[in-house]
Amino acid sequence: MAAEESFDVYRLPEEHEAIREAVREVCAAKVAPNAAEADETGEFPKASYDALRAADFHAPHIPVEYGGAGADALATAIVIEEVARACAASSLIPAVNKLGTMPLLLAGSEELKRRYLTPVAAGDAMFSYCLSEPEAGSDAASMTTRAVRDGDHWVLNGVKRWITNAGVSEFYTVFASTDPSARSRGISAFVVEKSDAGVSFGAPEKKLGIKGSPTREVYLDNVRIPADRMIGAEGTGFATAMRTLDHTRVTIAAQAIGIAQGALDYARGYVRERKQFGRAVAEFQGIQFMVADMGMKLEAARQLTYAAAGKSERGDADLTYFGAAAKCFASDAAMEITTDAVQLLGGYGYTRDYPVERMMRDAKITQIYEGTNQVQRIVMARQLLRD
Repeated sequence: MAAEESFDVYRLPEEHEAIREAVREVCAAKVAPNAAEADETGEFPKASYDALRAADFHAPHIPVEYGGAGADALATAIVIEEVARACAASSLIPAVNKLGTMPLLLAGSEELKRRYLTPVAAGDAMFSYCLSEPEAGSDAASMTTRAVRDGDHWVLNGVKRWITNAGVSEFYTVFASTDPSARSRGISAFVVEKSDAGVSFGAPEKKLGIKGSPTREVYLDNVRIPADRMIGAEGTGFATAMRTLDHTRVTIAAQAIGIAQGALDYARGYVRERKQFGRAVAEFQGIQFMVADMGMKLEAARQLTYAAAGKSERGDADLTYFGAAAKCFASDAAMEITTDAVQLLGGYGYTRDYPVERMMRDAKITQIYEGTNQVQRIVMARQLLRD
């Protein structure tokens, strides 16, 4: 096989490259200009949401039968990657819409899908995912939020913490215990609406990064919802939550490589222009080695992420391993790359006048949410060591 042909193995299909170009164009014109302000003010970037919605990039994964674009897992990852390259907080619009709706796609009734996926596809609502609690983070099976059956309704009580886009989203996938004695097998999933009586939100968290994406607690105080809003059968919620994360960890990996790409792009331009000792900084071997390592790690993360996206689309048996591996590797790489980008800019990199310090702060969360990277390593080890 000729060298030229061998590289074709890694070339994306034309339709995926076209999606990348389209998202990049929208982001350059209408998302990137809002990134610094969203970070500075901590306000949801409504203009960026409107731009993504107008281009149908706000929830591209929703199937066409529910009014969505029907993007496959790789195309969705590319959308998130390109938005994150411009603004990490804005990339949580398509990412969390997928996270919130994935339980419905995996286990919801047809009626439930049509009722809730259609307005999300139209851009009339966003969807958030409520799994974590104040005392149940990595140990999600220890949740204390309860759902008690009352005739044709369920009554929910509890607190959910670290909920991305809480207060902005209209709909929430809420996991609650319907049988505390059964631990994980007693957890069920429900759709809760922002307008339901008894739903309220805490103050926005004061975060290190992704400041334009609100993170709040969600309070459920005797929230009474119809029984048909249960997602799947009673007691299957925890399994649905874990299956969801297998798919959506790929989107966090995509977000991480997008942030890293944005930092590398900026740093490359800077070291080519910045002069010290009479020549461009990029001409110094120490700088070249840093840039080479950044590019190498980024491309390795990208290839692993795209491979995991393919497994997500096909529903491969080893998705659990690959989703965890992609998320873990890409987020660790993003943290290293953005930190090096700050280093390459020197003192300027440490100021808010330049975007790389924001990118470094934004990258950190990718090592934490949807399962810390320590948890990802446990997941990978279990997959590798099982019979």
